[in-house]
Amino acid sequence: MREIITLQLGQQSNYLANHFWNAQESYFTYGADEESPIDHDVHFRPGIGSDGSETFMPRTVIYDLKGGFGTLRKLNALYDIDDDAASSSLWSGQTVVQRQQPIEASSYQQSLDAGQAPPELTTSTVRYWSDFNRVYYHPKSIVQLSEYELNSTVMPFEKWHMGEELFASLDKEHDLLDRDLRPFVEEADQMQGLQVMTGFDDAWAGFAAKYLERLRDEYGKTPIWVFGAQTPSRGLPREKRLLKLVNKARALTELNSQASLVIPLALPDTPLPATIQLDSSSPWHVSALFAAALESMTLYTRLRTSDRVYSSNFGNMTDLLNVFGKQTIANLEMSISKDSKPHLNGTNGDTNGLNGRGENGIDVDEESESGSQKGTTTLDIDLSSPQDLSLGSGGRRRRRRRIFSQILADRGPDDLEDADIQHDLEAREMFGMRRRPKVHNYRSRVAFPIIDSYPKIFRDFYGQPLKDHVSIQTAVSTDSTVTDKVKALRSTVVRSIGLEDRETIGNELAEIADSYKEGWSSDSDEDYDDE
Repeated sequence: MREIITLQLGQQSNYLANHFWNAQESYFTYGADEESPIDHDVHFRPGIGSDGSETFMPRTVIYDLKGGFGTLRKLNALYDIDDDAASSSLWSGQTVVQRQQPIEASSYQQSLDAGQAPPELTTSTVRYWSDFNRVYYHPKSIVQLSEYELNSTVMPFEKWHMGEELFASLDKEHDLLDRDLRPFVEEADQMQGLQVMTGFDDAWAGFAAKYLERLRDEYGKTPIWVFGAQTPSRGLPREKRLLKLVNKARALTELNSQASLVIPLALPDTPLPATIQLDSSSPWHVSALFAAALESMTLYTRLRTSDRVYSSNFGNMTDLLNVFGKQTIANLEMSISKDSKPHLNGTNGDTNGLNGRGENGIDVDEESESGSQKGTTTLDIDLSSPQDLSLGSGGRRRRRRRIFSQILADRGPDDLEDADIQHDLEAREMFGMRRRPKVHNYRSRVAFPIIDSYPKIFRDFYGQPLKDHVSIQTAVSTDSTVTDKVKALRSTVVRSIGLEDRETIGNELAEIADSYKEGWSSDSDEDYDDE
């Protein structure tokens, strides 16, 4: 098998991951003659419940602070074992058990438990990420860290050193990898990689950095992908925005050296296309957009291997993107189909989005081969913090984007032509025999599912919410914009970093920026866009 084990670190990542798991659950088929195109063994593990029944649950470990799990219990209907604190205690004397008032389950969860059609969710009814959860988790997946409390005003979990220190103290006491992760790793027959979702601009980034150090020591050659979720910072006080940027700068320097691939996720400050309508103050909405892109770009790592053209894995996709061996930070973009006509398979939009400009919000760069950009694509929504390019710009001219490698994924259309598929197959068979291509195409008829736990953020041409499924294009790229973003970030935050770390972090950020200059000259006027 090709198992992927997920680590979820913090509130932002758990909103993101919950959308991801709900989507995976929607791919299950239950008819005798139905076969899902998804290999569920990649992300789900078989087991036996407390009543002896077979279970199938996510291969994931979920960390959150006290209060962060909302109504989600460690023990659920499949593992409903009486956990009597008094009977399990080594203390033989009289005990007094104090229980906190439980959080009332949302009407959505109550309806699911009762087997009834759930009511429509809104931003006001989603209080916690567990309010829209549709999946059962193994008790070993749930890890509450009671040292900090969610949304505390007294001691908010927002500074880098808090995350580092919390991991160090817990790991010293329990050995977190041995206690939490190893049971899932030992169940895997042939693990293809680890998928880490984490907060990127709060204390969870520090926690993640220390966790990845241990992961890399323990699993030296295993591909590790990190998705770093960031909260919108517009409207925050300058001090808070700067703190988030400092955390992000530290995260980039630490994770760049430990992870195989780092993909920052941030809502752009610029207006979104008319096909996207979301509330930027709602983590349910923001994480839904992130999840659609993440789930789409990783789809090909869990397709059944019978699809020999488009089935892939973490290791292969990492090698395709990291052309020069030191470019681990990648940018993620997405577009959705604007076609309002539904297909027979429930998808929306019937073009493959690879043949020109405009119809699907996709710009295909047609420069010459000498420009090294032919066939590369720019999509509608840039989730890679494009606003970082404006940090302390002072009118500075911006370099033209140079793409080193790009994976372009198109999902949903049901009219993929045999000629296109044959071309992609030939390109894969010739890999290594000729110059490595810049663009690697992946296609699938599996559209992104819009289920009742997912907010209605996608709209058709007439402004109506899309239902059932949506066609999505994603592009994940290693490109030269990382240089300008990291340089701008460095100049903005370096004076806010403590003296003991300032020089080290400043130098490491400069090294990251330099590693994205390979293959193009920074001295020519041709490398600059006119503004």
